[in-house]
Amino acid sequence: MPYNLPQRKSPRARWHDYTGADYFVTFCTKNRELYFGDVVDGQMVLSEIGKWAVTQIEQTAIIRQNDVEIPMYVVMPNHVHLIVVYNRVEPCRDASNASVCRDTSNVSADNVSDNVLADARGASLRFGPQSGNLPSVVRGIKSAVTKYAIEHDIPFAWQPRYHDHIIRNQLEMNRIADYIENNPLRWELDRFYKKR
Repeated sequence: MPYNLPQRKSPRARWHDYTGADYFVTFCTKNRELYFGDVVDGQMVLSEIGKWAVTQIEQTAIIRQNDVEIPMYVVMPNHVHLIVVYNRVEPCRDASNASVCRDTSNVSADNVSDNVLADARGASLRFGPQSGNLPSVVRGIKSAVTKYAIEHDIPFAWQPRYHDHIIRNQLEMNRIADYIENNPLRWELDRFYKKR
């Protein structure tokens, strides 16, 4: 008899398909372990795996064929903050019909099928092609860092999920950019702060 796991509520916005917008994204190491290095005198000093995380973040736009930009990021001892900007897709303006508010100019027979997920109440959530949305960017960075750690025998693990926030205006973008830029200076006040 198959075992039915309880369904988790999706952390994604139900009215948005994650194929276009500006996002503030945070993902953490498992148990907030300090894998990526240390903050010394307000500057991040990266470990080997921390340097690889930076490389993967900086390569994302190239790998994603310039559909995605990461104009600002910071790798902290136990977490990463990114601003992710999608260039390819017009932002969806109609929240009631978000699943069809996306640019389909690059859709091919290979990526036409949308994934349909269910939230805790069983309601369907539609997401765009899984190779052209925010989850695929995060998954790509996280899997590349994990693969590097395995290949080089570096102890490392991620928390399984991440947090995203859709940036709604320039004022919010400026506030988030300031937060990212000054994150190392404010490390001891950070909610993710952990002593080594």
